[in-house]
Amino acid sequence: MSLLLAACELECRRTRWSATAELRLRYATVDFSQAVFEYPLTIAAEASPFELPGGGPMAEQGLDGAPDAGVRMASLRGVDAAHLVLADVDLSQCLFTGTVHLDQLRLEGACTFARVPFRTVWRHGRPVRFTERRTLAEEHHWRAWQPAAIPGWNMVGSSTGHVGPAQMAPVYRALRKSFEDSKNEPGAADFYYGEMEMRRHDREGTTRTERGLLHGYWALSGYGLRASRALYWLAATMLATVVLLMGFGIARDSPKQEATGTVPAGGGKVTFEIGKADPQNPQGDRFTGERFEKALNVTLDSVVFRSSGQDLTTAGTYIEMTSRLTEPILLGLTVLAVRNRVKR
Repeated sequence: MSLLLAACELECRRTRWSATAELRLRYATVDFSQAVFEYPLTIAAEASPFELPGGGPMAEQGLDGAPDAGVRMASLRGVDAAHLVLADVDLSQCLFTGTVHLDQLRLEGACTFARVPFRTVWRHGRPVRFTERRTLAEEHHWRAWQPAAIPGWNMVGSSTGHVGPAQMAPVYRALRKSFEDSKNEPGAADFYYGEMEMRRHDREGTTRTERGLLHGYWALSGYGLRASRALYWLAATMLATVVLLMGFGIARDSPKQEATGTVPAGGGKVTFEIGKADPQNPQGDRFTGERFEKALNVTLDSVVFRSSGQDLTTAGTYIEMTSRLTEPILLGLTVLAVRNRVKR
């Protein structure tokens, strides 16, 4: 069965579809809450006007003033999405919480989701900028109603009830799996980010320790998806390491080896002991070009988890150990973020 409809709104709440069907729509805002699909159902947007069997376009009275012919999904709550296919549908206002088998939903063509606020906003005297990603309409509504909400989140739409991070995390997880099953790894990354965000804000199902770890993962690399953030931290860590080494880590002078021995009175074999003095703490002008070069070599070796072999003070030894632990991790997070964005 194939239905071709041009309408402003299409209400299909609590309907039952007992045969394979295809809905080709224009202009419509569709609500399928609590609908039952016993067989595959395809909902697709039609860009061109429908043609009549006798030829010529179908009349679309009352729809000429509509902004576009796109199809918008209002709700899929309570739907078993195992047999559902959506093609070129706007999902920016669609409510997904309560949908069953959402991981088996098939999205074809240019199905669009809501986006985070794309502009930089100011909060408590500092700029806040969101990295572009796909989001659920429920996340927009939840964030817009927070006491300290940042402007830009959309609160217009159907009531979401008591939907919070605990309810949205499984929805993001299911959509991520749907994209992964269709071999769209970069597209799935946005929903992984949303899932981790909901877990980070969930005070019911996520322990305090886990939330702390998620906050750190988010701040360092955006859950392994924001390469620029990891690069900023790597550059800041390297700069701090260079400054600390120049100030406290590089020894004043490279200690020279000394050989001491005793010559027997009657002649014979001489035994020498070769020793090296301990590195001395720096004095005087510590921020010189020579010390900067030495500190930079130590820092670059630390990034690739190598020992520089440079003579360091006790403080410098601990600074190098710390940098050899943190900087390779930040470099690895950068590589991971790039891979997650380009892999197929």
